Amino acid sequence: MTIHRCKRIAYLALVGAPGMLYAAVTDVTSFLQLVQKTLASVVPVLVGVAVVFFLFGLLRYIQAGDKPEGRADARKYMLFGVIALFVMVSVWGLVNVLAATLGLNNASIPIPQF
Repeated sequence: MTIHRCKRIAYLALVGAPGMLYAAVTDVTSFLQLVQKTLASVVPVLVGVAVVFFLFGLLRYIQAGDKPEGRADARKYMLFGVIALFVMVSVWGLVNVLAATLGLNNASIPIPQF
């Protein structure tokens, strides 16, 4: 990862920080609600990025034609996209199972949607 890309990511993280800093966190419940709202807005974006990553690999695979090195590179993109989607969906499922097992499912965990 280049330094320019790291600076860009750090800047984007700082843009969202003031909203979280000025949120009224007075107790544990309000903090957990803030975390839930933040994750509810971030998870759909991450799923979308993983889908776009897979589709980008698919497009590169089609464009590579008969070039074996281009097709191998495109397969890596598609594989990483599928792995990212699998991990996100698996973790979401594990959280639901854990919440149901511990009796924490009073407030249901929403399915990530766009």
